[in-house]
Amino acid sequence: MSHAGEVTVAVAANFTAPMQKIAKAFEQDTGHKAQLAFGATGKFYAQIKNGAPFAVLLAADDETPARLEREGLAIAGTRLTYATGRLALWSKQANVVDDKGEVLRSNSFNKLAIADPKLAPYGIAAMEVIHKLGVQGSVIPKLVQGESIGQTYQFVSTENAQLGFVALSQISVDGRITQGSAWVVPQHLHTPLKQDAVLLNAGKDNAAAHALLKYLQGDTAKAIITSYGYAL
Repeated sequence: MSHAGEVTVAVAANFTAPMQKIAKAFEQDTGHKAQLAFGATGKFYAQIKNGAPFAVLLAADDETPARLEREGLAIAGTRLTYATGRLALWSKQANVVDDKGEVLRSNSFNKLAIADPKLAPYGIAAMEVIHKLGVQGSVIPKLVQGESIGQTYQFVSTENAQLGFVALSQISVDGRITQGSAWVVPQHLHTPLKQDAVLLNAGKDNAAAHALLKYLQGDTAKAIITSYGYAL
């Protein structure tokens, strides 16, 4: 405990709630403190390239950590998949979203929020679903984009958009949808949302950073992660 350190962590917006819980448990169990920043994976990539002092990245995809590793900005061999995300179509209103997502064909909504596909892997997945279902003609004119899945969730929760593709973790706890109506998108409709963590160069000699990556693979973290609807 006397050697407790601090680690600065860039965390994909979809993982906000579980990571806040994990950071608390991590501090209790190890004495190390995790300073968390939440946002879009693409934005963090740009910041890390520009020298932002994050020690660990928890991305919303597996491509960004791999790319940082290839570009010499992350420590080779430290990548790990900490969760597989689930996408959900959500409305704050009950009985708006049916359990097959047919509402997307209904033309009965004004706006559909998604995360910016240029910045957010959950936005890429949302676009794949729209194309797979063949509803792009009617849906694309109604799209509003959030910079991250966090902002997308805000659009729907404030009802600036009637519907939105959000992370299941944002709207469920222990397998229950906490508010409104939702369709949990079948995983065959989009590329798997494999979410990888990686040790960045700034964390190379940081004991707390190494400890956090190890902690993410332990039972306490896994129990929190699955309680938010992620697969391991």
